[in-house]
Amino acid sequence: MSPESPKSPDGPLDTRPDLLYTEEEDALRAAVRDLLDDHCDAAGVIVRTESDAPHDLELWKALSADMGLAGLLVPEARGGQGATHREAAVVLEELGRAVAPVPYLTSAVVATEALLACGGVEDLLAELASGRTIGALAVALNTAPGGPYKVVREENGTLHGELTAVADAAVADVLLVPADDGGLYAVDASAATAIPRVSLDLTRPLANVVLHGAQGRRLGDAEPAVRRALRAGAGLLASEQLGLAEWALTETVRYLKERRQFNRPVGGFQALKHRLAQLWLELVSLRAAARNAADALATGSDDTDVAVAVAQAYAAPVAVHAAEEALQLHGGIGMTWEHPVHLYLKRAKADAIAYGTAGGHRAALAELVDLPAP
Repeated sequence: MSPESPKSPDGPLDTRPDLLYTEEEDALRAAVRDLLDDHCDAAGVIVRTESDAPHDLELWKALSADMGLAGLLVPEARGGQGATHREAAVVLEELGRAVAPVPYLTSAVVATEALLACGGVEDLLAELASGRTIGALAVALNTAPGGPYKVVREENGTLHGELTAVADAAVADVLLVPADDGGLYAVDASAATAIPRVSLDLTRPLANVVLHGAQGRRLGDAEPAVRRALRAGAGLLASEQLGLAEWALTETVRYLKERRQFNRPVGGFQALKHRLAQLWLELVSLRAAARNAADALATGSDDTDVAVAVAQAYAAPVAVHAAEEALQLHGGIGMTWEHPVHLYLKRAKADAIAYGTAGGHRAALAELVDLPAP
């Protein structure tokens, strides 16, 4: 089935979203999963979180340069793959399943979307699409689409100020910085100081970005670029949360089939079956919401803002619940540092405030559908 279903059985245009995966998307998923199975094992990710270099740049090179995934959202005419948000969502599902420490969401989605809203940036877009350059939008990770964000001071062509809690700033080659003159500037990361911050999610580090007279290239207006980038980031983050929740449920079911107590598999106890069944129902609903958001972004639907708000209002609680259940139902081993479940719980908790909280998205949804608060 194609990403769009242009005609309904009765003839007129069918604008309903297509939530099913295409054969091409399934093939993409298989390829990404195979790569992650070979190069992103849980033990290796844990070791990286304990080092000074949490990002796996070799894995990033394999994803971006070898597979061409960094340029999925960039049109072919502008140096990219010419795919859609649906394909990017599939990639993010698999990255979420592996809690892969790569800047895909921040560079290949958020920074790329910001550039796509600007004109005359083909050179920079092509660099990001190739994966040779990693970009980061210098806006706090917890900023919601439509929410306020900090800007720096523009003075005689130079930028001054500090921006806080920027995800993956430490590994970025170029920073996209909003300024008080209304412009969005590209700044070479070497001209800025990235001060690491303690982050709950060790696989997606945060940093404060300090600019002292840094030279910047004006790309366009910041407002539409930042809004577009944050909306895409929030919408596709739901796919990452979906992948995380799927891993948590799959691994928990596998463990409960193997763990025995009173001479029978623990998974055979009815109380645990009920908990797993409830989690499965939540996950199915999350998949529908995440796919709807990805499809709306891909097709430019008039309901994109609603689809993104629905996805994020639902995704965060489900991902956190799935990770918490995995931790508890793995018993004692789930509490150890050596078991990867803590990586998933930390990612789920951090994702719960990334690009807006669930409560903030529910409030935004109420305004979008003209539903007054009680």
